[in-house]
Amino acid sequence: MPKPDVDRYRPDDRRAVDALYRRVFGSDAAESSRLRWDWQYRRNPNNPGGEPEIWVAREGPAIIGQYATMPVRLTVKGTEVRGSWGMDVMVAPERQRRGLGEVLFTTWDRNVGASLGLGLSESSYRLFNKMRWPDVGPLPCLVKPLTRRAFRIPHWPEGANRVVSAVTLPVVKLVSRTRPLGAEVRLIQRFDDSFTELWDSLAARFDFAVRRDAAYLNWKYLMAPHVRYNIVALRRDDRNVGYAVYRHLRESRGRVTLLVDFLVAPDDPAGLRTLVGWVDREARLADSDKIRTFAMHAGFRRMLKRAGYFQVKSSVQFVAKVNGVDVDPSFYENTDRWHVTLGDSDQDR
Repeated sequence: MPKPDVDRYRPDDRRAVDALYRRVFGSDAAESSRLRWDWQYRRNPNNPGGEPEIWVAREGPAIIGQYATMPVRLTVKGTEVRGSWGMDVMVAPERQRRGLGEVLFTTWDRNVGASLGLGLSESSYRLFNKMRWPDVGPLPCLVKPLTRRAFRIPHWPEGANRVVSAVTLPVVKLVSRTRPLGAEVRLIQRFDDSFTELWDSLAARFDFAVRRDAAYLNWKYLMAPHVRYNIVALRRDDRNVGYAVYRHLRESRGRVTLLVDFLVAPDDPAGLRTLVGWVDREARLADSDKIRTFAMHAGFRRMLKRAGYFQVKSSVQFVAKVNGVDVDPSFYENTDRWHVTLGDSDQDR
């Protein structure tokens, strides 16, 4: 059997790629992908040419595999590199387990300054490990309980969950107390240029982080067609000095407020405390049982814990491989100054 060709997606590939997506993931997932496809791949401001950063495997005229990615600009130790998040990988059922996924991954990695993966499937995670990519995950998860229902476990019987709720109620009452906000917080409908200035002023404080300028933030959180976010700005002296992005959703056994992304100076605990204090109030108004967030930066995690968050087991695996600049192996071992949140990739769908 001839070796498949792997190259970039072409505009006339769309119908064949859609058909493969339906075969691999099913009609419902394919329809969901179709609704967000143009936003996700063509309108990304880090893709100014409008050509999706998608790698396609071809066998003659047939498309038998795809690796779709989300390009980002990434700050690595003070240097900006062109990176991308790996997202939708698929191989035709009759071509699986023949190494095609590895070929797609390798082709993508050779063509970007940093290749990134978040919230990996079990098969993708095994493949990354097989290829000996640095494993820096899982992305730490933190939860703040707001009601006695916060500690319910979906697969536990109702009686056991009632006991847990009763035992943990004193803790919930202690950590969920309302505290006054320490600065002005304002709901916003758009990220203006001041947020680009904010990012430029803070970028050097992080060893690893996606560039959070206004164009990227507006695309990521205001233009997304499949989910709606609430966004607030932290203000001091008539300047924007931070932001938070959050939304409310219902899960089994309760309602959750998800703190998707945030940014303040790493040495501004009062600022982060004010932002999460606002989110606390909004979560209570939405009748949420808990707030969940993901944060890799050690300083931010310490601040969140002081604000009543508990670190819990995370299943969101994270891998990263930097190609555009030289980094020592220890770079992947010490991630205390890495700023990565759930909003950085496409996990919040």
